[in-house]
Amino acid sequence: MTVLQNPGVPSATDGGAEPLVSPVRSHTEWDPLEEIIVGRLEGATIPSDHAVVTCNVPPWAGRLQGLAAGFRYPRLLVEQAQQEIDAFVALLESLGVTVRRPEAVDHRRRFGTPDWTSRGFCNTCPRDSMLVIGDEIIETPMAWPCRYFETHSYRPVLKDYFRRGARWTAAPRPQLTDELFDPDFRVPGPGEPMRYILTEFEPVFDAADFVRAGRDLFVTRSNVTNATGIDWLRRHLGPEYRIHEIESRCRTPMHIDTTFVLLAPGKVLINPEYIDADRLPDVLGSWDVLVAPEPDPIDERLLKITSMCGKWLSMNVLMLDEKRVIAERHHTGMLRALEKWGFEPIPCDLLHYAPFGGSFHCATLDVRRRGPLQSYFD
Repeated sequence: MTVLQNPGVPSATDGGAEPLVSPVRSHTEWDPLEEIIVGRLEGATIPSDHAVVTCNVPPWAGRLQGLAAGFRYPRLLVEQAQQEIDAFVALLESLGVTVRRPEAVDHRRRFGTPDWTSRGFCNTCPRDSMLVIGDEIIETPMAWPCRYFETHSYRPVLKDYFRRGARWTAAPRPQLTDELFDPDFRVPGPGEPMRYILTEFEPVFDAADFVRAGRDLFVTRSNVTNATGIDWLRRHLGPEYRIHEIESRCRTPMHIDTTFVLLAPGKVLINPEYIDADRLPDVLGSWDVLVAPEPDPIDERLLKITSMCGKWLSMNVLMLDEKRVIAERHHTGMLRALEKWGFEPIPCDLLHYAPFGGSFHCATLDVRRRGPLQSYFD
């Protein structure tokens, strides 16, 4: 039998072939950025009505989402965000960063499993559905049913990375049946013990609940990431990595990048509303803990009622290296604070991306950063 090899891809039996060099290599949030994936707005659909969705967004956005679930986003919202994301991509490319994009998808198409059906959402935030650890991309088991097949729009990019030498892994695809969700869940009030809508029925997690500092990762348990999901990743990565849990006071936690942001070796930015600096993991004892300034208010009424994110989106920055950082132009308080702390902020507009799930960190997945795997802690 003749075995045909993929042209241009050396196999294990190609004795004289050059070894593959993975185009995927990223160990931290701050090493010099070389290649990145940026999400798309085309086909964006208001997420299907589900308790795990509405519990994670601001109340006004939850009520609006429940009424309009399954419909396309209004053209006005899409056009404003599209102008900003196009300018952001142009900025990255002007700075020498290679930008990759997913395919455009019609997210209104209905899909399902033997247990449920749903429409989609959008592929605006690759940070949620994929986690890069070194030369490996891990597709994450997300808890929102409307995001079940979201990584399919990235498959051409993932296949290209794999053929060129990257490792490509998918966590166990969750069932997302009723057993995963607490039917009696309600958001805990101030002073009440923390509780989450997720049970431990199966492992689920969003990659955006994790940030990386070489051999150490930090995570927040949330309404999209359960303890079983954190344990799955801990076992998958093995003893070479350590995962530290960050305790959040947010009553509706979802994603770490507006709570705890790694900026550079020895510098971490925290949300003073959600984080008690005295309760951070001991490994951070020698680090500078920078407290985020109060975000500048958003006066645009339509944006206030359609944003899926809280006010602390000002913290959702993207590090280009240990000094340069892309931050939202509107949040002048954050820009001034970054300068005071010794960084070089690059202002950019992405305010109108909030109805689609985030800002610069959410909208991207850093695929390759120039730097070795190392430990930044004793």
